[in-house]
Amino acid sequence: MRSEETLFVGGPLDGRVLPVLTGATGQPPKWYEVPVPDAGGGPPTVYAYQRVPAGVSKRLGVPRGWRYEYVPEGRVREPLRWPWSKPAPKPKPNPKPEAQPGRSDE
Repeated sequence: MRSEETLFVGGPLDGRVLPVLTGATGQPPKWYEVPVPDAGGGPPTVYAYQRVPAGVSKRLGVPRGWRYEYVPEGRVREPLRWPWSKPAPKPKPNPKPEAQPGRSDE
């Protein structure tokens, strides 16, 4: 498989350039997770990095390379969105109008 030298920004890997395997499209994965084992035998700590464009071309605005930025909150898991699925329902507005000053509804 092909790999790409990728810069890591922030977190424990700040400033390091590591080879990251690319997918079938030639791009590295959107998220890169680094598990670090716990010294006490507990669950490992997972550091999450999100892929962002390293720069863009002047003429077309196409990304020129990638880098990973540290996300301290961890990876954001979003539900799958299929093209044929309905969008999530929007909250309904308040059906009762606000009480007007000087007017009693009782």
